[in-house]
Amino acid sequence: GREHVAYLALRISCWFFTALRVWGVGHEAGVGPWLGEWAVVTGGTDGIGKSYAEELAKRGMKIVLISRSQDKLDQVSSEISEKFKVETKTIAVDFTSEDIYDKIKASLAGLNIGVLVNNVGMSYEYPEYFLDVPDLDNTIKKLITVNALSVCKMTRLVLPGMVERSKGAILNISSASGMYPVPLLTIYSATKAFVDFFSQCLHEEYKSKGVIVQSVLPYYVATKLAKIKRPTWDKPSPETFVKSAMKTIGVQSRTNGYPIHSLVASVSASLPSWLYFKIAMYSGNS
Repeated sequence: GREHVAYLALRISCWFFTALRVWGVGHEAGVGPWLGEWAVVTGGTDGIGKSYAEELAKRGMKIVLISRSQDKLDQVSSEISEKFKVETKTIAVDFTSEDIYDKIKASLAGLNIGVLVNNVGMSYEYPEYFLDVPDLDNTIKKLITVNALSVCKMTRLVLPGMVERSKGAILNISSASGMYPVPLLTIYSATKAFVDFFSQCLHEEYKSKGVIVQSVLPYYVATKLAKIKRPTWDKPSPETFVKSAMKTIGVQSRTNGYPIHSLVASVSASLPSWLYFKIAMYSGNS
């Protein structure tokens, strides 16, 4: 009724002021070589990860890309070093496997790491009921290992150096489906909620030690993972999304990264849950 409309209006005006504070003011991103000369990006050869690597290189940071395919790593790292004149390193590992972290640790040894972007992620091939997900046992293991375990393990490797130097930023790429449950993408949605909670807790634990941990919760971005070919105003390209998300670092510890996405989140939060689930199931099925 009337209260609901008033509540929605209040949410939207709150969103407007937040958007103005975050994206309107000409403040520059709170990340750069002063946090430490190296930035580490997992899943850094495509989509959002690649765009973070480029934006951080543009700010003068040296880049470590961690991904599965050495060919792609070589290609993207040489693109970045030529374009931004920064040093790059690559580490080829498969995040669906659990015994890769000693190799990563050895490769990162001695690097002064200022920024970690935990971006590597996997989703479903298509929305599906839990029991009907193809190769279910394997999918359960893969999604949890890639989306949740990697965030804990990479943080475990990089955080000690940040705490020692009392500075650093860890950017964890969750998803809007980690803010609100998304039926038919159940395991994905649940692992992204894990990433969001992990980030919020860690931020509280370590902010007094000079380390910020940010949970990034995008809606659709035009990437391979989302299977969206062409960017639109509400489904931005990864470049557009990351440019916008970078401005939120140090301002919001939990962000949708992009003004339109944060508006959608504000409106979704004010829906009654039965209606929210109806819409979520419908969009999952469409």
